Amino acid sequence: MLFAVICKDKPGSLQVRLDTRPEHIAFLEGLNGDKKLAFAGPFLDAEGKPNGSLVVVEASDLAGAQALSAADPYAKAELFESVEIRPWNWTFNKPAAS
Repeated sequence: MLFAVICKDKPGSLQVRLDTRPEHIAFLEGLNGDKKLAFAGPFLDAEGKPNGSLVVVEASDLAGAQALSAADPYAKAELFESVEIRPWNWTFNKPAAS
């Protein structure tokens, strides 16, 4: 099942995001290699600077999605003001199964 992990950064935390980004990217690459990552990317503010994240992961249940979210280096660095995890159904423009 797919889960959308919707994260909002704490105000004034851009430097934390930038400092932690290499570890976060490596973490996402690992999820991708394990076929647990559907897609991911940052939300942007009015100036085009990142201020949150959308990560869609494959997990067997909510607890599994929560565990993946908690393992993200951004979460460990306490970057996020809030994290919402919701089951998600990819309906349109879904890539063909490989």
